[in-house]
Amino acid sequence: MCLCQDRLVPVAGNSERSKMRYSALSLLGNAFSKNKNWKPAWRNPDPKPRYDVIIIGGGGHGLATAYYLSKVFGVRNVAVLEKGYLGSGNIGRNTTIIRSNYLLEGNNPFYEFSMKLWEGLEQDFNFNAMVSQRGVINLYHSDAQRDAYTRRGNAMRLHGVDADLLNRDQVREKLPFLDYDNARFPIMGGLMQARGGTVRHDAVAWGFARGADQNGVDIIQNCEVTAIDRDGDQITGVQTTRGAIKCGKLAMAVAGSSSHVAQMVDMRLPIESHALQAFVSEGLKPFIDTVVTFGAGHFYVSQSDKGGLVFGGDIEGYNSYAQRGNLACVEHVAEAGMAMIPALSRVRILRSWGGIMDMSMDGSPIMDRTHIGNLYFNGGWCYGGFKATPASGYCYAHLLATDRPHETATAFRMDRFARGYLLDEKGVGAQANLH
Repeated sequence: MCLCQDRLVPVAGNSERSKMRYSALSLLGNAFSKNKNWKPAWRNPDPKPRYDVIIIGGGGHGLATAYYLSKVFGVRNVAVLEKGYLGSGNIGRNTTIIRSNYLLEGNNPFYEFSMKLWEGLEQDFNFNAMVSQRGVINLYHSDAQRDAYTRRGNAMRLHGVDADLLNRDQVREKLPFLDYDNARFPIMGGLMQARGGTVRHDAVAWGFARGADQNGVDIIQNCEVTAIDRDGDQITGVQTTRGAIKCGKLAMAVAGSSSHVAQMVDMRLPIESHALQAFVSEGLKPFIDTVVTFGAGHFYVSQSDKGGLVFGGDIEGYNSYAQRGNLACVEHVAEAGMAMIPALSRVRILRSWGGIMDMSMDGSPIMDRTHIGNLYFNGGWCYGGFKATPASGYCYAHLLATDRPHETATAFRMDRFARGYLLDEKGVGAQANLH
């Protein structure tokens, strides 16, 4: 089955690629045909015996890599292997926030590059991803936190990124529903990035999948990699639940399953896997028109077009490969939310879900060629995976095509831990659960 304009349609095993361009005219034309002429958004092909590049992982980063690899770098004999269905991993299990409000020089240019790609993404891959630049406001609650936000805002501006430091009255004007009388966590102001916002997460997967498929990429669902074939210091192919497949280059983009897949080639990674829960409330009348984060605890919230509040907080403190969390973390997130917005105490949580976060030791990602000649790794995104999706795909495609890191991703080397060049955005130390 394949998603096509919000409905599921059956797809033949090797159906032809759709070249239909979505537009108001195509919508009108199909309306006159009673919507009988819509083409599948992507094919469901059988694996070929060999590909120039195999990407393990059909999430946002894997699909974006395939899209840019085929469109920008002209490498089209590519397969994306996904063990489940598209959108079943972290790309469909997050709180949809995008931003580029980073401090460190190794992170800021990369995430700003991602923001610029977000801004033109819908026109680029011709799919409505519901990019909403509604702004992101990080609240501060002390003089020390204000000074830290001032430093971060100045660093952003030095890199050409928008940043505005708001005082208490300016925040109150934008967010009157916050608890300004909380003696324990007084709201003193906030750092705002007006270009930040939200994006429909599963639509990002569908848009990249459709675009990659139109460029000739084979997206193979329900195809789990069970072993990696190796001849000395070269990867020759993979064993999957749908048979053996040879490759010229092998690219890993499997998020929280990174350590599990790397173990297939006896490679240990500086990464831990933790579950991160996200929540949606019952539908409410619109009252939050931006993204707000709590500076006195880990809580972030926005409101969807359906009226539900979309929010989250800390990762689970224990290692896990389960796509679910526990009730203690639910309580923790709810308490932080109510400290910021007391009215949330009357709101019911409608549902929750969990993604498996690939937490690196310094809180920053890894995108590099490994010690095995034609094996490449992309992971360790911690909380920043979704907002990095387009830039991660572009930079990873650049690395695969040229064997050189993109200029905005030079700090994401795997050997930085051995060399002592950690990229600790929060400055909290080399421990995964702290990031």
